[in-house]
This record gives sequence, C-alpha cells and structure tokens, in this order.
Amino acid sequence: MAEKSTFAQPHPRGGEMTVVKCACGALAAFIVLTLAPAALAQSSITGEVSDNTGGVRPGVTVEVSSPALIEGSRVAVSDGTGRYTVIDLRPGTYTVTMSLPGFSTFVQEGLELQANFTLTVNGALSVGALEETVTVSGEAPVVDVQSAARTEVLQRDTIDALPTPRNT
Repeated sequence: MAEKSTFAQPHPRGGEMTVVKCACGALAAFIVLTLAPAALAQSSITGEVSDNTGGVRPGVTVEVSSPALIEGSRVAVSDGTGRYTVIDLRPGTYTVTMSLPGFSTFVQEGLELQANFTLTVNGALSVGALEETVTVSGEAPVVDVQSAARTEVLQRDTIDALPTPRNT
C-alpha cells in the first residue's frame, strides 16, 4: 500500500485538501482582516465659529453634508466657546454650512476628508441683512408613488350604456 504525501490530507467529504487550498484560504483571511479596519476608518470635522469682529458664536447650526453619508447630512450646534465637532464621518468630499439667524450663512465646499483624519473648518459669520420669511401652506394631492395604475370612477349610466353579450 502506497503512503500518502504530507502535502495532502483526507477531507471529511472525500477527496484531499492540498496545501495550496489551505494557503489560498489563509491568504483570503489575511486580506479580509487587514482591509476591514480601513473600510471602517472614521474621521471627523471640527472647528470654531466666530463673527466678523472675532467674537465666538455659540448656537450656530453646522451642517456637514456628503454623498458618502447614508443620511446625506449631519448637524451639530456650536457650544458656548463657538466650537463644534461632527464625528464618525466616512472618507469623501464634504460641504460645511454654518448658519445663525441674523447672520449671513457661511459655506465651504469641496472638502476632501481622508480616513482616520480630523479636518478643521473654522467659519466667520457676518451680520446679515433684515430678512423676511413667507410661508405658504396648502394640501398636496394624494399621489400613490408605489403604483403606476390609473383609476377612474364611472357613473352608473355610463356602465349601463356599454354593450354586453346579453344586450345583443
């Protein structure tokens, strides 16, 4: 009886599992384990909001938006020292918008955020002009966005006027 090679081991379902198959499996596991942390790498955007005189501005709404975010945008509010931080951001291109009633809006676009990086975006708001808000309200018609079917209500006399096999 011939002795089996040490490079081949019996497999429970029959056949042999070679060293090459084991090496391929180990290589695949290594790739997954080394690339997974990079995919989960989270970054943040932080900064300080001030006015045009240099004074800090608490209570400023800071919106960070990007196609990289599932929800589209995240919002933070500056604290008493004018600082804000938005955490757990995915790498990508971001837009930062800072707004406060009575002040002009500050927008900075095209910010490239790398993995495991904290980007600092400081904004200066200037006193805005008097603003007026007009609110229009009304009910929108009910639209079924799930179906493309067209429905129509027919009057009884229209239905009675239709030719049927019993009327011919």
